[in-house]
Amino acid sequence: MPPTYENGKICYVEMPAADVQRSADFYRSVFGWNIRTRGDGSVAFDDGVGQVSGTWRLDRPPSERLGLLIYIMVDSVAAACQAVVANGGEIVQPIGVDAPEVTARFRDPSGNVIGLYQQPA
Repeated sequence: MPPTYENGKICYVEMPAADVQRSADFYRSVFGWNIRTRGDGSVAFDDGVGQVSGTWRLDRPPSERLGLLIYIMVDSVAAACQAVVANGGEIVQPIGVDAPEVTARFRDPSGNVIGLYQQPA
């Protein structure tokens, strides 16, 4: 299914990275993102449903203080937390802090803080 092209849709994300291949491997393993190499040799990604794409940037540091926070929707926040840790990430906000919402936050291998969100049953 092709991406939705609508006014106001978030469509592209640039993420700071210390090591592009390590970040690509992390997001592919944990979230099933499609990783691709562009014609210019840069590495890009498409999210798990093909709606948002982006790339990793070596020229930007991860944010050390929380500002803009992106959440990744997952089937199970608990399972995603286990996968994050198993693939070199760190849980920085456990499940339950935002109750009744089912969320958590993690730090990826480059230091970016990203949220996890589970749709209520």
